[in-house]
Order: sequence, then C-alpha cells, then structure tokens
Amino acid sequence: MSVTSRYREAWEGFWREAPEEPGAVFWDAEPALTVGVHLALFEPHLTAPGLPFVDFGCGNGTQTRFLADRFPRVVGADLSAAALDHARHADRAGQAAYRLFDGAEKTDAETLHAELGDANVYMRGVLHQCEPDDRQPLVNGLAALAGERGRVFLVELAEAAGPVLKGLAQSPDGPPAKLAPVFRHGIAPGEVADDAVPDYVRAAGLTILASGELPLITTEFTADGSRIELPSKWLVAGRTA
Repeated sequence: MSVTSRYREAWEGFWREAPEEPGAVFWDAEPALTVGVHLALFEPHLTAPGLPFVDFGCGNGTQTRFLADRFPRVVGADLSAAALDHARHADRAGQAAYRLFDGAEKTDAETLHAELGDANVYMRGVLHQCEPDDRQPLVNGLAALAGERGRVFLVELAEAAGPVLKGLAQSPDGPPAKLAPVFRHGIAPGEVADDAVPDYVRAAGLTILASGELPLITTEFTADGSRIELPSKWLVAGRTA
C-alpha cells in the first residue's frame, strides 16, 4: 500500500514553493526547540546509539542536520523530492544522506532496512498529515526500520491541537502567513485521536517504553508576539525480549 498521488502531489507543490531561508516553514522551528528537546527524552532509551538514525518525514532537513552532528550515520527520508532538494541544498557539508521514501509502502521500508540494518527512527508530526488509511502502514514501516534493536521516537499533535489550528485557519485576518501555504496546497491537517497513536504502535509489534506530553513549537507568532505552540504527545517504542 502506498500513499495516494493526491497527497504526494500536494507535498511536492508545497515544497517547490517553500522558501529556502531558515524558519520560513510553519513547523520548521530551530532544532534546539524541537529535535534537541526530543533527543533528551529519546537517548536514555537507545540500547544501540551507534545504529544508523533515520529522520522519517525529514522535509527540508533542518532536524536531520542536527542529528547528523551527533550520530555517525543519518538518513533523511521523505515522500517529496522537492523537500529533499531543499535538504540537500542546505546540507552543504553532506553530513547526512537523503532518500525518497514512501512510508506507507512496505517494500520501501524493507529495502531501506536491508541497506541500513536496524535503525533508530525519529518522526515528528507526520501522522496527522497522512490519509487515515495510510497511518497503520506508515507505523508498520517505522517498526520495520527499527528491526530488533532500534528504537522509535514519535511525536504527534494531540487532539487538543485541532481547535488551535481551526482557530488560526478561521481568524478574521486569515491564517498566519506561514500556515496559509499549507492550506492552499490542500494539506489540511487531520485529527489523530490521542489513543489511536499507541494502538498503531502496538499493532506494529512495538512496545511503548516511555511517553509524555510536550508543545510542538512552530516558527509563527501571534499578533501579541507570542510563539504559536501546538499541544502534542510523544512516545518511545521498540521491540523487547
């Protein structure tokens, strides 16, 4: 099962138009506020930190490059070729590798696992952007990449983020400038039930090792100058003996 062509084309259109400069994309906050915070939660659960690291849904690679500063082999994987063009262009030192990757396609995950072996996987805010029927296959792909020794860190918008996003979208002045292109390209975020995410993970054969709540930091600010933060939940999962 692979993602729909409509979904892929929406992301290609978004990333083709996305500006290059840091912080221009709504969710592309600086790593110290995003993956850096997540890594502090993730690292204590890495039984094999020397494994390759996959940034699943890497977009323009901001978080990938942060990971590549800290781990010996990092692969940024994304559905959009245009996103990967951004990522490669920004990674002038070639710290990471980048891979066109359909997370809902079983053979893609199996092929990458065959190349890398077991991997630690980081995925931030991807499930709510997927078609509902693609969500379980995508989490199955995470489990395939992790194999027996890898660990998965998954952070996803909480149900409570839905009203926040709706309020931003329906603002009398229109959505914030950085959020408008998301809606314009038909990438309206869908809600994922809070209890659905752990169910996807368990159905993929993984055990949840830790979980909690954190705000998902964005690059956009409200009229009063406060940064927009979206409620989110995180978990660490892996196979246990």
